[in-house]
Amino acid sequence: MALIRWEPARELATLQNEMNRLFSTFFDAPTPTNAGATLRRWIPAMDLVETEDDFVLKADLPGLSESDVNIELEDNVLTISGERKAEHEQRKEGYYRVERSFGSFARSLTLPEGVDPDKVRASFDRGVLEVRIPKPEERKPRKVTISAGGAEKAIEGAEATEAAPASGAANHADPVGATA
Repeated sequence: MALIRWEPARELATLQNEMNRLFSTFFDAPTPTNAGATLRRWIPAMDLVETEDDFVLKADLPGLSESDVNIELEDNVLTISGERKAEHEQRKEGYYRVERSFGSFARSLTLPEGVDPDKVRASFDRGVLEVRIPKPEERKPRKVTISAGGAEKAIEGAEATEAAPASGAANHADPVGATA
């Protein structure tokens, strides 16, 4: 018989993973429609990346074309919406299981203040939507030059602070030396 070390943290992590899986399957369960077919909720995967000049949003929209997708920007909220239609009309013999999701979707993203809606650009290539949102002008970092006189003052200030601890250390040595 082998002894196995009990690790409560691992047991809690396993329990949490099982509960997450249970709730995910419960809330994402297909809902029946009038025809008796099942419909799954479809939420396309999206990535948001910040570059030096832009925010870049990429969305995986397989099976859709440019005309199936709508992009709106209103009050600093970017909304991407669309619909992926089912490829089969009714349940027929030969359809045993349908796992691919379809239906309408909408994803919204709040943008920072000052984004110019006229400069937002979108492209669609091989089922991937890319939206480039230029950063607002006031959000870009500004390089500040340092004058030579300011650098000399900083060096002088640093020497003054270095000298202070040395004189303070001498003050602490005197009382100790006096008692010894």
